[in-house]
Amino acid sequence: MTPQATDPDVSAGIAAVLRTADSTWWLVAGASLISMGLAAYEIVPASVTPLIRESLRVGPTAAGLLVGVMFGTAVVVSLPAGAVLDRTDSRTAMALAVGALVVAGTWGWLAGRSGQYQSILASRALGGAAYVVVWNAGIDMVSRAVDGSHHATAVGVFTASGPVGFALGQGTGPLIAERFGWPAVFLAFIGPTLLGLAVFWPASRGHGGSGGDAPSLQEFGAVLRSRNVWLVGVLGFLGYALYLFVNSWGSSYLTQGLGFSLAVSGLVVAVFPAVGVVSRISGGLISDRVFHGARRPVVLWSFVLAAPLLFGFTQFRSLPLLVAVLLLTGFAVQLTLGLSFTYVREVVDPQVAATAVAFQTSIGLAGAFVAPIAGGVVVNSAGFEPAFLLAGAVAVVGILVAWQAPEPGSR
Repeated sequence: MTPQATDPDVSAGIAAVLRTADSTWWLVAGASLISMGLAAYEIVPASVTPLIRESLRVGPTAAGLLVGVMFGTAVVVSLPAGAVLDRTDSRTAMALAVGALVVAGTWGWLAGRSGQYQSILASRALGGAAYVVVWNAGIDMVSRAVDGSHHATAVGVFTASGPVGFALGQGTGPLIAERFGWPAVFLAFIGPTLLGLAVFWPASRGHGGSGGDAPSLQEFGAVLRSRNVWLVGVLGFLGYALYLFVNSWGSSYLTQGLGFSLAVSGLVVAVFPAVGVVSRISGGLISDRVFHGARRPVVLWSFVLAAPLLFGFTQFRSLPLLVAVLLLTGFAVQLTLGLSFTYVREVVDPQVAATAVAFQTSIGLAGAFVAPIAGGVVVNSAGFEPAFLLAGAVAVVGILVAWQAPEPGSR
């Protein structure tokens, strides 16, 4: 009789575990869809830069700022947002951020139709604040929703939403602009974020809390004083600088330097972020399974592979070779981008994990902010070849920093 009495309890327990696992994957899927829509909104002006410059009569630096301002805003907002997320409900923060994107996208569309550059810039700053909240909150919730042995893999799946969104923005931006006018690119990706919120909201019930007491001011300061946190942060800075440089100026190089059409250039450059779907997930899997949780070998090889490809990028002229080089470079660079957010959580106390992720986002996106603007300055003054040579030099610096990086468990 005892086995018969306990069988229903066992079955109920198994069913509860399966429901929990199913809910977790829907949480990851919904959060990723939100992030994908925001990433597409983030990068899409880069795919129509020649149209924006012609319509608004602005130079390459001002055009690059329409992409860079989102990252600049994130640099300022990320750390305060992380401190708040350590004290509040990440689930509600995600919903509020989606609402901010709806406002920002509509505002940018109206400003673009009126030719108001400053107003477009302000709308993009609001979108940047929305994106950094989604990014930090999403990583925090996904990390807490899975067990420790799968952290890097789960976070890798979520961070893969970034390159999917970038590829979507790069590939469809010129087509949307041709059909509806370039200001429509600011509206186009609101839909996916709203769909993602519809999936995310019911699946995330019960996962939004910070899960502990808020960190003290002393603990918060310890994150900023940690040498290991800064080393991982610099790796993020360099990786994001390379990622945004190629995303921002790759299409313009193919159009202005090699004579490809805007639509073809957008589709070709879209492979650079798109391969991040494989790269970011692979980085976590390789680190978790092949290196048994070691993070440093993966980020080291990321920069080792990227450096020669960037140095030689402007020597290639044929379309198939350019696609192959962009795929390889995108894979190499994004090995670091997906893994660094798990990496930084593991070199601090769990109490300040969200703050550490926010710091990583802030310093990483500082690189993303600088790259499109600095790239515009170099392209304008010296041309595309020196700009890509400088990108190769940045990758060499990444090798040197990765060589000094800590392994998880170091404080």
